Amino acid sequence: MSHDPRSAVRDLSRAVRRHRPLLAAGLTAAAVATALPTLAPTPAPTTRVVTALHDLAPGSPLTAGDLASVALPRAVVPEGVLTSIGTAVGRAVAGPVRRGEPLTDVRLLGSALLAGGPGLVAAPVRLADPATAALLHAGDHVDVLAAATEASGPAATSAVTVASRLQVLAVPAAGQGDGDGALVVLAATAATAARLAAAAVRSRLSVTVLAP
Repeated sequence: MSHDPRSAVRDLSRAVRRHRPLLAAGLTAAAVATALPTLAPTPAPTTRVVTALHDLAPGSPLTAGDLASVALPRAVVPEGVLTSIGTAVGRAVAGPVRRGEPLTDVRLLGSALLAGGPGLVAAPVRLADPATAALLHAGDHVDVLAAATEASGPAATSAVTVASRLQVLAVPAAGQGDGDGALVVLAATAATAARLAAAAVRSRLSVTVLAP
């Protein structure tokens, strides 16, 4: 029997019409599968950093239970961030830290706090009034005042400025001072640090906070 090409074409056409929904679905699925690798964004590279597991108070030594290691996109990782929990354990934060905040070298007590000031030293100063220290934060600028403790007459009620515009580096015992006052750490030149130490021997020290 001879094969009629026209009959074969008609049969194929009928088959295509009959199965058109199935063919369309298959072509759509193939198109989606082909496009997905192109449309899906490439995951951004990440870096594991050390963050606070909960709010941290200044001055207390950190433990592994205070910290977490999380992956952050490299584009948002701050300079000087800590990448190993072990490098932070045993150290103390210079100021309050919020839960989830990445820890950097300048947030911890240590020489990195002075990175922005060549020729400066970290000078611990004990303020007579703990409540005053509780008002201070790292980054504040203060004048340090001294009031003589053994003076009489008008000198007993006067105070002199012994250092000006010093930056607060840390308040490790804010609001938790003992009978001798509360400790703050200020950035100062070596000469100013010596003057502060001498004033502390014979005077009660206080500060005034300067406007930004």
